[in-house]
Amino acid sequence: MSEMIIKQYNEILKIIERYAETDGVHQTAIPSLFFMRDSNASVPRHGIYKPSFCMVVQGAKEVWLGQERFRYSPSDYLVASVHLPVTAQVTEATLDVPYLGFKLEFTSNQILEVLGNSEIGIRPRENAKRGMFVSRMEMPLLDVVIRLARLLDSPKDIPILAPLFTKEILYRILQGQQGVTLAQIAVEGSSANQIKDVIEHITNNYARSFRIEELAEIANMSVSSFHRHFKEVTAMSPIQFQKQLRLQEARRLLLTESADATDVAFRVGYESPSQFSREYSRMFGFPPRQDIKRLKA
Repeated sequence: MSEMIIKQYNEILKIIERYAETDGVHQTAIPSLFFMRDSNASVPRHGIYKPSFCMVVQGAKEVWLGQERFRYSPSDYLVASVHLPVTAQVTEATLDVPYLGFKLEFTSNQILEVLGNSEIGIRPRENAKRGMFVSRMEMPLLDVVIRLARLLDSPKDIPILAPLFTKEILYRILQGQQGVTLAQIAVEGSSANQIKDVIEHITNNYARSFRIEELAEIANMSVSSFHRHFKEVTAMSPIQFQKQLRLQEARRLLLTESADATDVAFRVGYESPSQFSREYSRMFGFPPRQDIKRLKA
């Protein structure tokens, strides 16, 4: 890294340390901006990534989407362009040098607004691409990230400047090598945008049973084309995607409500408690009751 880049990383590192003094996820005064801190290389954690721009300021992190691994460190950034069930793990962190992360969530409408006010060219009919990617951090992007973080020290400027800096961050990503991947999610008529509509439908109705023909109709695709494009965006089949959503929600309910495993199985859409227990164990490594007891301990 150049001396200038090191200086910039040191500045944002100090900002995150001030606003994230303890381990965990910290929401900031900018509603879509979150800081993360972790003093230990963690065990894998399951969760749903919303459309977001993520960077590691200190340490390193791995994210698994299906069977695909994305690793990023301070020289990179990661973008999730749609809602995706993932497994994430901090791989480099100590008490003295904790993992520090930066996450900015965004919407398709914000992407469209940037595209509408720029000359970035998009080919709507291009094949869908993976809904997650890692790219190299570049100076113009890092510069606007720091300007956004600085706003936390001048709260009165946040309502006016935070939306502008967020758009500039999206603009810089869209100008990057993988910008087309992000742009296609928002462009009406693109394969990625049609898959995004299905992802939102499954996410909002994960406890329902779906026929593949129903999902293909939402995407306005043939069944074979829908299968191919869905797997390209999410790295998994629609059934695998829905299963991950169900099991993650089941785990959340078991943790927060101390509910009975059988009741939770029915609530998230399983018809067989034994099947739920098998699939839960396969994903999280332990049966529901044992897993929750372990997590609470």
